[in-house]
Amino acid sequence: MIIRRGLIEDMPAVLELITELAVFEKEPHAVEVTVEDLERDGFGPQPLFETFIAELNGEIIGMALFYYRYSTWKGKTIHLEDLIVKEEHRGTGAGSKLYAAVMQYAKDQGLRRVEWAVLDWNTPAINFYEKSGARVFTDWRVAQMDEQALQQFTLQQQEKNLN
Repeated sequence: MIIRRGLIEDMPAVLELITELAVFEKEPHAVEVTVEDLERDGFGPQPLFETFIAELNGEIIGMALFYYRYSTWKGKTIHLEDLIVKEEHRGTGAGSKLYAAVMQYAKDQGLRRVEWAVLDWNTPAINFYEKSGARVFTDWRVAQMDEQALQQFTLQQQEKNLN
């Protein structure tokens, strides 16, 4: 098994892994991103994310996708968006190796923090993260505004500004 940086030609396999993760997280229809989006956004003039790929005998079996954020407390940080290994290859160490690659990359970049979200029912992942030294917070809540809510909010704001 090798762990390497992701390439533009890996994006079809990355999308398959993203879709598999959505199914695992009980959101099978949530993925809207396309291969073209991944290619443009990860490999354009200002890449928005980076990936590490786990490859076994020429087959992509896992990936970690991350991007830079800025913390007003810590400065430049990394957000680990997704780490997924194909179901039939779980337990092979691929996930641990991808996780370690991201953490080593962050250390090499001199970053002060790597953060990510984990579903509260994903006990194996929570246990793994805690065992690695990560703190899993229970007092912070994730807030998101999806496309429909964003449109509704901005429309309400426009109407408010007209009055």
